[in-house]
Amino acid sequence: MAEPAPGKATYEDLFNIPENMTGEIIDGELHVTPRPSRDHVHSATSLGGEIVPLYQFGRGGPGGWIILVEPEIMFGDDLLVPDLAGWKRERFPVEEPHNWISVSPDWVCELLSPGTMRKDRVHKMRIYALRGVPHLWLIDPTAKSLEVFQLDDSGRWIVLGVYFEDDKVCAEPFSRLEFDLSNLWLQP
Repeated sequence: MAEPAPGKATYEDLFNIPENMTGEIIDGELHVTPRPSRDHVHSATSLGGEIVPLYQFGRGGPGGWIILVEPEIMFGDDLLVPDLAGWKRERFPVEEPHNWISVSPDWVCELLSPGTMRKDRVHKMRIYALRGVPHLWLIDPTAKSLEVFQLDDSGRWIVLGVYFEDDKVCAEPFSRLEFDLSNLWLQP
């Protein structure tokens, strides 16, 4: 990795943040956020539970994917930590000499919160588009919504679908899966 310009955050800066925080480097700046809320974690875990059996393990589905929770992904000088990310198995780098993953994923999912919404929608979506991530999902546990995007040939995000509360979801890149969106919401 090339040396960053003076004053820009580096991977080594991540070692100085508290253990209960998550660090990302966006446009040369270190962004530190607290661990996610229980609603956020429940939604991410539940979504993984829907996708992994069919798409990672091939149980009743096509298999062929690697799905990870909160992986570190290096995009040039930017280090992002999406809530979930997936790679087609043949594109996933099984071994690398560092902790981060150097290959852009085929799908990312960000769970929005009031403290991260601007960063996720403005900065991270831009970086994902620049790095050619073809599929992006944004989940808002508070609004109980899912937005599904696909990158077009010009590098712009196209909205493929918006789902709310208890809608049935069948969305790219996991179109062989249909699930009830309400499975993602923590119920009282």
